[in-house]
Amino acid sequence: MVLTGRLLGLALALSIVVVAVPVPATVAVCLALLAVLVVVDLLLAGSPRRIRVDRVPTEAVRLGRTTTATTAVHHQGRRRLHGLLRDGWQPSAGAEAPEHRIALSPGERRRVATALRPTRRGRLVSPSATIRSLGPLGLAGRQVTHHVPHELRVLPAFSSRRHLPSKLQRLRELDGQTAVQLRGAGTEFDSLREYVRGDDVRSIDWRATARRQGGAGQQLVVRTWRPERDRRVVLCLDTSRTSAARVADEPVLDTGMEASLLLGVLAAGAGDRVDFLGFDRDVSARARSAASGDFLHRMVHAMAELEPQLVEADFSQLPAHVQKVTSQRSLVVVLTSLDSASLEEGLLPVLPQLTQKHLVLVAAVRDPELDRRSLARGDLGEVYRAAAAERAMIERQALISQLGALGAEVVDAPPHELPPQLADAYIRLKAAGRL
Repeated sequence: MVLTGRLLGLALALSIVVVAVPVPATVAVCLALLAVLVVVDLLLAGSPRRIRVDRVPTEAVRLGRTTTATTAVHHQGRRRLHGLLRDGWQPSAGAEAPEHRIALSPGERRRVATALRPTRRGRLVSPSATIRSLGPLGLAGRQVTHHVPHELRVLPAFSSRRHLPSKLQRLRELDGQTAVQLRGAGTEFDSLREYVRGDDVRSIDWRATARRQGGAGQQLVVRTWRPERDRRVVLCLDTSRTSAARVADEPVLDTGMEASLLLGVLAAGAGDRVDFLGFDRDVSARARSAASGDFLHRMVHAMAELEPQLVEADFSQLPAHVQKVTSQRSLVVVLTSLDSASLEEGLLPVLPQLTQKHLVLVAAVRDPELDRRSLARGDLGEVYRAAAAERAMIERQALISQLGALGAEVVDAPPHELPPQLADAYIRLKAAGRL
């Protein structure tokens, strides 16, 4: 049973009568009247238990975008129902108006839509829907909670997508500048042309030659080929404890996702075969590009429920994880934190094993707060903080130099600059012919 504010208003009105006629009989009569009205209201209210609640599946949505969660209700009772339906979404789902007024006749079906704007990535759940049925007087009612879970999968935002057109354009320009046509070499057929002295006789296309009827002076026709330009790219995203840190009010893990998405879609658009791995102690997420299908769709769904794990990353298993993906020389991109303690014991010992066979690119988020604090000299406290920031920056630079000495490329940038700078590093490697 639930009581409404209207009952409180009626009780206050009757209190005036009690004050005007201050005798016990007046109080008893007013209380009895209230009780009778409440009971009548309860008896005349439609039964919320006779409402069947069904959830309509909701498609996945990008973080920061708006979607609609729909609940279908079917009144199977015999009495008309007036009241409220409350959808029990958690706060991070961003439900704008979770309460809905409903009025259902017997046998009526209706759909109720709740607008959602999620503020957290992952799997969001509304475990129940609560229906409150009020009597005709609106003084009291009955309430039942229907346990019918409704799930919403929230995908990464991919805000760095705005950089994709310009990066793809640079790749197309690069391909136009560096395309080389070879005779009798390569794996991708390009065109046919007439034979000239010095051409490899194995490149002669006899069928095409026969189709050209040129009489006695008929020219031989040869095939030209483009060299194979497709390469393997393996994206390894660290989901260990260091990815839980927040830099510029954004988790390091989310920044790594943005950088992985931009580079993954860019490389797949360039024709490279791309694999994505989320790892800590073991591989927690996988995605692979294919000849058909949307690689972006695969990546965002693989990343959707990734969360930082409060364990150290097991970098010793990273070469084995990469070997399972591909045995050929590849660009291995490790998105992790330049934490000296974890890298010295984890990545650095296995880095020579990776660089021996692959081109390794380490991408990390740099905290812009260190740059700001290193310049502040207002008082004694700021001087000490500036000294600590300078020391941290020197140690970070020493670690970057150590990674470079072991054969790894390093991209170290603030959160919003890391995705485009990582894409630029990939394009530079592509232009230099190192992929």
